[in-house]
Amino acid sequence: MRKVLEAGVLAAAMAIPASAQAMQDPLVQANAALQSGEADLAIALLVSLTPSAESHNLACRVQLTLERWDAAVSECERAVSQDGQNSDYHLWLGRALGEKADRASFMSAYSLAKRVRAEFETAVRLNPRNAGALADLGEFYDTAPGIVGGGDNKAQGVASQLDNVEPARAHELRGRIAEGHKDYATAEREFREAITVSEHPAFQWMTLANFYRRRGRWTDLDAAMQSGVKAAQRDRHAGVALYDGASLLITAKRNPELAARMLESYLAGSLKSEEAPAFVAHTRLAQLKAQLGDVPGARREQTAALQLAHDYRPAQDLKF
Repeated sequence: MRKVLEAGVLAAAMAIPASAQAMQDPLVQANAALQSGEADLAIALLVSLTPSAESHNLACRVQLTLERWDAAVSECERAVSQDGQNSDYHLWLGRALGEKADRASFMSAYSLAKRVRAEFETAVRLNPRNAGALADLGEFYDTAPGIVGGGDNKAQGVASQLDNVEPARAHELRGRIAEGHKDYATAEREFREAITVSEHPAFQWMTLANFYRRRGRWTDLDAAMQSGVKAAQRDRHAGVALYDGASLLITAKRNPELAARMLESYLAGSLKSEEAPAFVAHTRLAQLKAQLGDVPGARREQTAALQLAHDYRPAQDLKF
């Protein structure tokens, strides 16, 4: 249930302190470390603090980047228990529960899915203009079965709400709904419309490329990917889109050279995000370099990943 889209832009912006005085705040420092992918540093800063709703929320998000779903849920539950009126805290709890549900047994997933829906609905109720919460709720309604509260009509309703908040996400949601109904022409049209209305179209180009991957339209995928790379190069706030595109190419087992270059560009950029953790990017780049025959380069990337998150299991498990 990962939602990248343009959330990475907001997250990266949050990492920039307003002043030197603000940077002295350990919570600001912890958030900056989270955004830059320094998981070990973020954890060290957070454990030194007096627990608060905000520190628990940040700890939850660090655990999410490390793929520790139970720990993430526990921390996000503490944040919500201390401040139940914060829309974002409910959103992150819903995301943590969603990640756990994706890996749970059928009966556990059923129970967790209902909690996911409740948290996303609460997040939207508390802040009807929370674009991330609306997008996640819309995706839930679109993909979840009716027995746990999903439904096309509900998803369409969320798309209408997004029209007035973030139109690009509204078009993407309508595209996914149409794709689910095998109305591929409408889906493609909606994904393309998302590009035209987006402030950071590199993300939407990657969404369109992913649609082409699912349809097996490889020439169109390549063209969309190139457009996305060019858009990201023109937009310093869209570096996360390079990470997204590289992940797509890895999934498609296509063009590892381009995927490696995209990850290198993302890691060299000044704005990173928890939505694209730097240590994960280093780990994936290590795998690509090994695939391309550059074993020394792969080892350097593995080392870089473990320097940021020393017990990140996928990086530990790499063998060259």
